[in-house]
Amino acid sequence: MNLYYQENGARNGETMVFLHAGGLAGWIWEEQVKAFPDYHCLVPDLPEHGKSAGVKPFTLEDAASRVVDLVRERAPDGKAHLVGLALGAQVIIQILATAPEVVRNALITGTLLQSTPHTESLQELLDYTLTDYKVVKDSRFLIKANMRMYNISKSHFDQFQESTRRIKADSMDRILQANLFFTLPPGLEKADIPVRVMMGEKDYKVIKESAGELIRAIPQSEAYLVPKRGHMWNMESPELFNQVLRSFINKEELPPAIKRMDEGSFH
Repeated sequence: MNLYYQENGARNGETMVFLHAGGLAGWIWEEQVKAFPDYHCLVPDLPEHGKSAGVKPFTLEDAASRVVDLVRERAPDGKAHLVGLALGAQVIIQILATAPEVVRNALITGTLLQSTPHTESLQELLDYTLTDYKVVKDSRFLIKANMRMYNISKSHFDQFQESTRRIKADSMDRILQANLFFTLPPGLEKADIPVRVMMGEKDYKVIKESAGELIRAIPQSEAYLVPKRGHMWNMESPELFNQVLRSFINKEELPPAIKRMDEGSFH
């Protein structure tokens, strides 16, 4: 089974691929797709998510391989600008390490790297937490609470609810294991491609620490902070996100609000 994807924009333009966060689906990029009609936009649902729920089992390696195949099949020149949030950003890192030839450049945001050793006690704690979470994950109360935490408009409730309910318990185990214990893959140092590593100021501390590791590992990478925004700032402030993305692709100056991070900024 192949990944489900949406295809929009200029079919003969440069290709842009948007990869969503874990537990959601391609709909989170609606405002970005609208803002880039001059590009050939591909928006897949990752394995075991959304309308790709039947593509199993989820691994970051397999997800990356499938996205690479999509670029090779659908991009006119076999290359794409890659844009990813959280789990989607991790997929992009995997692609940079294994198939950099399909990447023009990459913008990743909210990217988590494993910060704690994967011990037996940590695994037991995760299993215990997941057991309780699975019971309530589809409840309206918890869905609304998650939306408030990420500052997502109430108008997206139905989409958020559908994405949550499509993910089965065994799928959630695989997705979270891949996400929480992701480490830098070998070969990343050879990805001589422009990469912008970003995060919202209100994002988790570990995301900021991970950004420091990423720019030390990826040769042509820079890190930037988005003031007063959170983890899903592409939905929270779509106009700003779109300005940042277009300026990056066009090699133009960033909006003044965006702050470049130096080596002392990642703690």
